Amino acid sequence: MFCQGARDLRLGYSGTINGPLPTCPSIESYCSQCERASPTTNTPMCIIFFKFDPRPASKNAYRLILAANRDEFYNRPTKAADFWVSNSEILSGLDLEEGKEGGSWLGINKRGKLAALTNYLEGRPNPDAQGRGFLVSNFLTDHSQDSYSYLKRVSSERHLYNGFNLLTAEFKAKEDTMCYYGNRGNTEPIHLNPGIYGLSNSLLETPWRKLQHGKRLFTSVVNQPLPCEVLVQDLLNVLNNEELNTPDPAQESQGEGYSSPMLRVLSSVCVRSPHYGTRTNTIILIDSSGNVTFTERTMLNCDISQWSTSSFQFKLKD
Repeated sequence: MFCQGARDLRLGYSGTINGPLPTCPSIESYCSQCERASPTTNTPMCIIFFKFDPRPASKNAYRLILAANRDEFYNRPTKAADFWVSNSEILSGLDLEEGKEGGSWLGINKRGKLAALTNYLEGRPNPDAQGRGFLVSNFLTDHSQDSYSYLKRVSSERHLYNGFNLLTAEFKAKEDTMCYYGNRGNTEPIHLNPGIYGLSNSLLETPWRKLQHGKRLFTSVVNQPLPCEVLVQDLLNVLNNEELNTPDPAQESQGEGYSSPMLRVLSSVCVRSPHYGTRTNTIILIDSSGNVTFTERTMLNCDISQWSTSSFQFKLKD
């Protein structure tokens, strides 16, 4: 018999677990044998809050305020956010997991294209599905398709992937556009109106308790006229809120097959367990003049007590 931790993690692992396993009650204290398996693409990851205001009334306001967490196994190999060696216009973190190298979860380029990804919580992934991180990287490198056209093409290939949500955006001198597509929802992508949104591991604006809680915190911050440095710090505080939001029937219903302790761990904005959780916070600000501030706070050495913060500033090209 697999221990409970192994049973939970097999829903998020594709590797082989060999040998008898001792009993352990949950993801909070799973056995060391579980760690030797390889992560699949189905592990729930990421939460995103954003305010889209393409024509802000004040020149000191922002066209975009985005705050995002990446939740992942701490030992999954990853490159911290930086401009790509192969394309100095693109800024993102990169997945270095074997077979997924070069995929990303969130990125922006100097021409104003932005993409962000979350996985969809589901218990039975297809182990042969294509890697979803390339949906972000491919959009950032694409020169021929706008946000909606790209998502339209992606929607025609929805069956090739496990569940995902994808935001694409373009910030240009004369027009800003944001679009959304989730391959477990409607067959067509949608254009987003100005407003404040939340996206977790269900469809856009699905009212999970963790999403509603985080969105309230996010809204209270972004509706204040704060200096950039204060705004970034307050948003990081939102992203690191560890308050549990249980019980949540909506999350539990979608997460059928996951144990109650695991769903409990996943119910906070900042997910925290010994080997899995929030390992990257990202803030992206785009002001009315096209100036971008990109801040990433990332975990070091799989240690929740060690963090590094990097910040990048640049102006969008016309």
